[in-house]
Amino acid sequence: MYLSHWGLIESPFRSRIAARYFYRSPTHEEALARLQFLVDEGHRIGLLMGEAGSGKSLVLGVFADQRRSAGRPVVMTSLLGMDRLEFLYTVGTELGSRPKAPVVVSSLWRGVADHLLANRYQALETVLLLDDADRAGRDILAQVARLANHDLSPESRLTVVLAGQRERMGRLGPALLELAELRIDLEPWEPSDTEDYLKSSLAQAGRRTAVFDDAAVARLHELARGVPRHVARLADLALVAGAGRKLDAIDVDTIESVCHELGVIEV
Repeated sequence: MYLSHWGLIESPFRSRIAARYFYRSPTHEEALARLQFLVDEGHRIGLLMGEAGSGKSLVLGVFADQRRSAGRPVVMTSLLGMDRLEFLYTVGTELGSRPKAPVVVSSLWRGVADHLLANRYQALETVLLLDDADRAGRDILAQVARLANHDLSPESRLTVVLAGQRERMGRLGPALLELAELRIDLEPWEPSDTEDYLKSSLAQAGRRTAVFDDAAVARLHELARGVPRHVARLADLALVAGAGRKLDAIDVDTIESVCHELGVIEV
C-alpha cells in the first residue's frame, strides 16, 4: 500500500464520477455551463465530444447529479452494447415507468411517450444524457432519432445530449446531426490544469505538501498530452513506484520509467 508512505487517507487519482471528486478544470466547467444553457434554452440535441479519457462520462455524471438534486427528470446511460428493447426499457424506467409483460417495443415506446407528455404538462425539462453514442448500433440510433423528433414543439422541453469521440460522431447519421444545435468540445488540459489537479487531489486525499516536483509535473503533463484519464493513471502509478523506491518526492525519472516501462500510454 502506498497510502501510508505518502501520508494519504485514500487514493487520490482513482476514476470517480461523484461530484465530490470532480476537478473543475476550465474546460469541464465550460462544458457544464453549456449543458445547462442547452437545457435552459430548450434545445433538442447537443453533442459532447472529446477524445477517450477527456472526461465526457464524468461531466455527464456530474450534470446528472445536478439535475437530480434540483428534482428534474434525467436519464443517463451508456448506449454501448444496448439493443432497442434495453434502451427503451432503461429510458422508461428511469423516467418512472413500470413496464408490464410482454415487453415489446410498442409498449415501451408508449411508456416513454406518456412520461414525456406528463413532464410537458408539468413544465419539467426532460434530459437524456446518452454516453458512447458513437458506439451505438443503428437500431439504437434510430430509436434515439425517433425520440428526438417526438413532439418538436418548444413546450415539450426534451433535451438529448449525445457524447462520443469527435472523430466518430459522423456515425450518428443525418437524422440526429441535423437536429444538433450545440457542440461542446472537451479540450485537453493546460499545464496549469494538470498541476492544480495533482495538488487538489492530493490535498483532498490528506497530503498537504508537494509530492511531484515541478519537472515531474511538466513531464507528466507532456506524456499524458493533457488528457485527464492519462494524467490520473500516470500519477497513480508514479505514487506506487515512488513508494516502492521509498522516494521522498516523485521526480522526472519516476515519471519516465512508469510511462515507458509499463507502457501505460502510447508516446
